[in-house]
This record gives sequence, C-alpha cells and structure tokens, in this order.
Amino acid sequence: MSIRHLRSLLIPALLMGLTTIVSAQPASDAQPPIINYDNRFLPIAAKDGMVVGPERLASEVGRDILAQGGNAVDAAVATGFALAVTYPRAGNLAGGGFMLIHLADENRQTLIDYRETAPATASRDLFLNEDGEVDRMREYFSHQSAGTPGSVAGLIYAQEKYGTLPLKKVLQPAIALAKNGFPVSFALNFEFNARAERLKQNEEAKRLFFTPAGETYAIGDNFVQSDLAWTLGQIAERGHDGFYKGEVAEKIVAEMEAGDGLISLEDLANYKVVERTPVTGTFRDYTVVSTPPPSSGGLHIIQILNLLEPYALKDMGHNSAAYLHVLTESMKRAYADRSRFLGDPDYVDVPVAALTDKGYADRLREGINEERATPAKDIVPGASLHEESSDTTHYTVADAAGNVVSNTYTLNFSFGSHIAVPGTGMLLNNEMADFAASPGNANAYGLVGGEANSIMGGKRPLSSMSPTMVFKDGKVWLATGSPGGSLIITTVLQTILNAMVFDVNVATAAAWPRVHHQWLPDKLRIEQGVSKDTVRLLESMGHTVEVGSRTLGRTQSIMLEDGWLFGATDTRRHGGYVAGDR
Repeated sequence: MSIRHLRSLLIPALLMGLTTIVSAQPASDAQPPIINYDNRFLPIAAKDGMVVGPERLASEVGRDILAQGGNAVDAAVATGFALAVTYPRAGNLAGGGFMLIHLADENRQTLIDYRETAPATASRDLFLNEDGEVDRMREYFSHQSAGTPGSVAGLIYAQEKYGTLPLKKVLQPAIALAKNGFPVSFALNFEFNARAERLKQNEEAKRLFFTPAGETYAIGDNFVQSDLAWTLGQIAERGHDGFYKGEVAEKIVAEMEAGDGLISLEDLANYKVVERTPVTGTFRDYTVVSTPPPSSGGLHIIQILNLLEPYALKDMGHNSAAYLHVLTESMKRAYADRSRFLGDPDYVDVPVAALTDKGYADRLREGINEERATPAKDIVPGASLHEESSDTTHYTVADAAGNVVSNTYTLNFSFGSHIAVPGTGMLLNNEMADFAASPGNANAYGLVGGEANSIMGGKRPLSSMSPTMVFKDGKVWLATGSPGGSLIITTVLQTILNAMVFDVNVATAAAWPRVHHQWLPDKLRIEQGVSKDTVRLLESMGHTVEVGSRTLGRTQSIMLEDGWLFGATDTRRHGGYVAGDR
C-alpha cells in the first residue's frame, strides 16, 4: 500500500457510499487498510467488485448483479438500463455512447460504439434557415434534432457478446424500479426543477415528470414510470427487436411523423453497433487506452499527453501558473486539430496515427512559448501534421476477475430535446446538434467543427465522450470517464494526470480544481480553488481567464492498486455513488 493511503480517517460515516474500497481478492478475516482520502471519505471492504456512477440506486443495481455472479459487463448493462429509470436527465434508452471494456482472461481491450446515427433523410443543411444561418431552436429542441438511438442496441450487444447472465435478469431491476417507483432524491428533485420550464413545453414530458397538478415531485415522493416499465419489458422479452422493431419502434416513428421528425422504421431497423479498436498511447511508464473516432476524446487525450510528456510537470507544482500554462497551450493545439480532422471514420479519413504520433507532438511543442500564451487565432489546425457533451453520464465497473468497464452515454443536453415519446416513458436525444450544422461555426458547447463532421444520413456525429483506462506494469490501474460535452476531454485528462504525475489517490485526483481551454473561444476556464495569485500570473502571461462557480465535468473512477479497488465520484456535485459488495 502506497504511503499516501496510510494516514488515519477523520470523518466517519457521514459520506458513506461516496468513496468505497473494495477488495479484488476473496474475502478473508483480514481487515482492509486504513485509507485517507483527504479526510473526507469512508473506506468499505468487500469482495465482488465495484460500480461507481452518478446515482445511488442504479449503482446498487450493478453491485447486486455482481453479487449474483455477473461479470463487469453484466453489471454495466444493468446499471445502464437502471439509469434510464433513476437518472432521466442523462441515463437513457434513446441516446447513445461508447463502452470501453477490458477483458481480463484475454488481456484485451475493445470499444463498443453505439453512438446515434443521422436518419437516412438528414441533409447537410438540415438546420439552416432561408438566410443560411443556423436555426438553434430547431437544432436543439425539435424532433429533427434526434438521431437514431443507439443505447439499447449497444447495451444488448455488450450483454450478448461479453456478459454471462440472461438479458432478462439484468433488465429486471430496471423494470422493477420503473414499475414500483422509487423515492425522489434531492438530486432528482433539483434536476426536474432546473429544467421544468422547458420540459413542460412538451405535454408528454410534462405528464411523465411532473404531478397531475403540474408540480415538481417532492423529495421522498414515490416516482413511478409505468410506460417506461412497459418499454423495458418489451426489450427484456424481445431483445434488440423489442426496441428497434414492433410497438416501441412504431411509437417512436408516430411521434416523429407528428412532429416533422426524420427517424423512420427503416432507420431503426437498420441501426448497427460498431465494435472498434481503442486508441492507445504511452505517457512515461503508463499506457493509456481510450475512445477512438467518432469520439475525439481518446485521440486528443493522447495527443495532449504527448505534448506534456517532456515537461517537468511535478517540479512545476500542481495547478501552478507554470503547469497550467503548458497544460492550456497543449489543450488549445489539440482542440484546434479537432476542428479540422475529426468525424465519423466510416465516412471521412481521420489521421489517427499522425495526430497521436510523438513526432507530431514534438513539432507542435516547438510553438509553445513557456512564458507567453499563444493567441488562438495564431494556432493553425494541423500546421505541422504529416498527413496519413455538458449533460452526459459516465459510470465505471470492475469485477473480482479483473474485468473492467468504462461506459459513457448521453442524450446530449440534460433531458435531451425535452421531447418525450408517448407510451414509451422515454425522452428523445438531440444528438444531431453534435454535427457541424454550419461547418466552421461553433456548436452548443462552443466547439468548432469542419466538413469532416458535416451532416449526412447514416453518419455518426463527432463526440467528446472519453471512457479511458490507464495501465501500469501491464495491468489496469485506473478507469475513468466524465460527462460535460466539450469539457469531457480535459476533465479525464486532468484526472489521470493528477494520478500519474502527482501520485495522489483516486478521490483527490477526482476533486482537485480543473481548468479547460478548447481553442475557441480563446478563454481559459478555471474552477474555484485555484490560487488568485496563480490566476493573476496566468493573466500576465496573456491568458484570458474566467473563474467559474461550477465544476468542470465530473469523473466516476476506479483505481486498482495493491489488490484493492479504490472508487471515487467527484463529491463537489450531488448524487454520485460508489457501490461495493454489501
């Protein structure tokens, strides 16, 4: 056990469940070591694995599946379906995402891409008005903003190929939660209130998520979702076809036709999951495995790590002006490349090898002035290249056999398009907004996209989702991911840097203040908690700094070290939970 874990714990059970320690070994009479997580987190020992997620009930569902003999994939699928019930803002049936899996027996990693696809009739200028300008309301909050969903297909694909339990068994807890209801938590009450005005503009969403009198469900009220229970039951009985064909599909298409949407029965029937090879890079003694295109996340995490590798980062000091300066300059160059090169690799040629090449990083680094910020306008995407979402959800699972799953999925915005499909209990995504509606102009997250990410029927929109694993000595050492739209990449990056470079435990790595720069707009966002003197120094170096009150992203992480599983959720945002064997 490393020395940083050997101090005594001062705060007892107040934060029970927020951070957990779970033995990856069979149970014995031996007690777990006393662990210090900055004196804020309670260690709990168990034997059958761990689920770290954004919501307690769904995390416990995954834990219970592990206890019933399921593997990490079984637990991940059960958690994913349960989040569709208990975390409606981002847990979903009608969204999409990416699942990164480490298979212990094969010592192999694979990536399941279940990103949404553009309906066949979607066109390049879908969201442009007669003046050639982007109609943002249509892009964000209309039936046309919905892409063909991938979540159900992806979870079922993972279950059938890599799980060990019957699909009905892993779906049963989600069905029970929807049918019988569960107490409204503070977090869920807050989320309904935060989006009440927009949700109530859609009659079906208003019916689903508010009382008959149109009020927000109070904390402690039993929240029942009968229509969603029926939809989940269709999936349990008929698998993939229970969602993509038959009554559920017909209800989706009926709502599309009523609202001038694009998704057809053919789009649903033709949806396919793609299993891809993850992107892999190295940082000093570590190997980093992450998400390939159509996500930009893994590629740019590796690209930024390549840029930072030669710097004496630890000597600079964590979140010092010198450290944050080189970190920011590296972020800017990666996001600039994102704007030009990234898109669906089944439709465009994404130069993955060239962008992640350490030689390319060496050439880019020559343009970094360690004393002065480079204006975004002076950073040209790919200038030295040798050619060749904020309301997502993430959860991480590990089992006793060493299998690990890092899964990120989303509706895009919180509650997606805020449009519900009558009779199904589910919200539509607004993932079409992740395409470049007008190449060269920014999307909802301020990200600039190019022709590589233009709209085309059947194409997957570019994403920032970044489920990631770090390997040390050939074994999984850290698995993490985050929601946050354009913030995802830099959130995951800083979490793994905190652990790799500064040798802190997983909870500290998750909770240290973060920064974010995405090239355009030319603005360095900084969380509260960074020294005001550091902010002034960064401003004197030419950075335009914005200090905000909100956390940037939110990781759900598991560290595997010394025979133990260490789990943490960023406690600066409400609702997260770490579940281990009871």
